[in-house]
Amino acid sequence: MRAVVQRVALASVSVDGNVISSISRGLMVLVGIGTGMDILNIRVFDANGSMWKSNVKDIAGQVLCVSQFTLMANTTKGNKPDFHRAMSSNASRELYATFLEKMRRLYVPDRIQDGQFGAMMDVSLTNEGPVTLTLDTRKFEYVSVSGGTNKKSSENGNKEAKNQTADAAGSRSAASVNPGLTDSEADVP
Repeated sequence: MRAVVQRVALASVSVDGNVISSISRGLMVLVGIGTGMDILNIRVFDANGSMWKSNVKDIAGQVLCVSQFTLMANTTKGNKPDFHRAMSSNASRELYATFLEKMRRLYVPDRIQDGQFGAMMDVSLTNEGPVTLTLDTRKFEYVSVSGGTNKKSSENGNKEAKNQTADAAGSRSAASVNPGLTDSEADVP
């Protein structure tokens, strides 16, 4: 899953000229569907004059989630985005619904708003700061564990480095990547 999280003073989503969701102070989350991440506990708000001390729950803020498959684009080859790695529409619709359900279960349900899945939406927001973070549960795909280039690896499509990366990702439980979470909690927002 890939998400762009923005701290906002206000945000809204419109479809066909009609506002379907809006929030006041809180988080605007653009979501590319994959596996879970911990959005509700990200400390991007100030507390008692200190920066980065509070999460959206601490400030009783709101969250506006918008499904955005374009976040899953591969832009490494040429100028045309490749969306082959994005999840299929039916599968991502189910996973997105589960994602929203978990967020509502972990927080105050009416403080979690969303856009309209699959619709062409106009998204408006007033970014606070601006503060924008990119979260990506696929980070191990981008980092080579070997630390160097190897002609053999390059000739073989970098299979060895990919295997090492997959092994490293698979051997680390979600709880070890995000201290304070148990493995069963790790895939909830």
